[in-house]
Amino acid sequence: MQKTFLYALALALALAAPFFGYPVFLMKLLCFALFACAFNLLIGFTGLLSFGHAAFFGSAGYVTGYLLASWGFSPELGILAGVAASSLLGFVVGALAIRRQGIYFSMITLALAQMVYFAALRSPFTGGEDGLQGVPRGRLFGVFDLANDLTLYYIVLAICVAGFALIVRVVHSPFGQVLKAIKENEPRAISLGYDADRYKLLAFVLSAALTGLAGATKTLVLGFETLTDVHWTMSGLVVLMTLVGGMGTMAGPVIGAFLIVALENKLGELGTSLAEQTGVAWFGSLGESVGMVTGLIFIVCVLVFRRGIVGELQALLERGKRGRDQEGSRMVSVNDQETA
Repeated sequence: MQKTFLYALALALALAAPFFGYPVFLMKLLCFALFACAFNLLIGFTGLLSFGHAAFFGSAGYVTGYLLASWGFSPELGILAGVAASSLLGFVVGALAIRRQGIYFSMITLALAQMVYFAALRSPFTGGEDGLQGVPRGRLFGVFDLANDLTLYYIVLAICVAGFALIVRVVHSPFGQVLKAIKENEPRAISLGYDADRYKLLAFVLSAALTGLAGATKTLVLGFETLTDVHWTMSGLVVLMTLVGGMGTMAGPVIGAFLIVALENKLGELGTSLAEQTGVAWFGSLGESVGMVTGLIFIVCVLVFRRGIVGELQALLERGKRGRDQEGSRMVSVNDQETA
């Protein structure tokens, strides 16, 4: 009941957000939140650390952007094509990577993702270092004009809410329980008759598909796609988002994504503003040091908030509840003794 209330409150805030903030920036936040949630499905509930999720994020964006800009596809078909491309790529990468475990799995995903990066760099249809520019938004189903930022915001919100709801449903389904069992003790899950590799591959493909949905939607929102989205640093960024927010929690990746993306955007704006006000040119380069700031946040989280923001809050609430229960039991015991 409490979670339902919190979800409803979050949805109400999201519905009202474009009237108080810049819709394009808010849509970017939503896309990265879905990206982080999709990654969390893999690492937080299946126990697979992928360093190659940028490949799915960027490949879907390139496919969607190219089909919209060059072939004149409608937005819904372009996004579906992007999701299909990321799902297919996820199947290929997952089928190769799940043959190994631990750091070997992570390194295989990283190596294959770098191959995708160099393919995007060399392929003519991607625009190389310039990327895809001028991707049109078009009209959704021929009815909704996505050139209007407010209209597009609510479409993006609906996409992200649907993706989040799918993740919640998967996690709380029998399939999700098997994934948790594999994460906790894979040999035991195998001894119970579950095909662990098949479940891990399905989770990997589903995570890649949702990641592709986030990447395709982001390209539609911003109107361009660049090599940044397929670079290995993007894979590292989503790992940071998940760890900062709380790995293995539902709301943690969302909060982590909001925090990191907002920091990246606002730090540059703050530096420019300080440079103009003080006349000190050094402040203008403050946005370039965002990597140092996010690295510092990562170190603090690892040392102090090992469960992430949401994970630590949940642990604190559980300790408080446990303390109240113990106090209540003690009081009942004292009353029983006095009555006797």
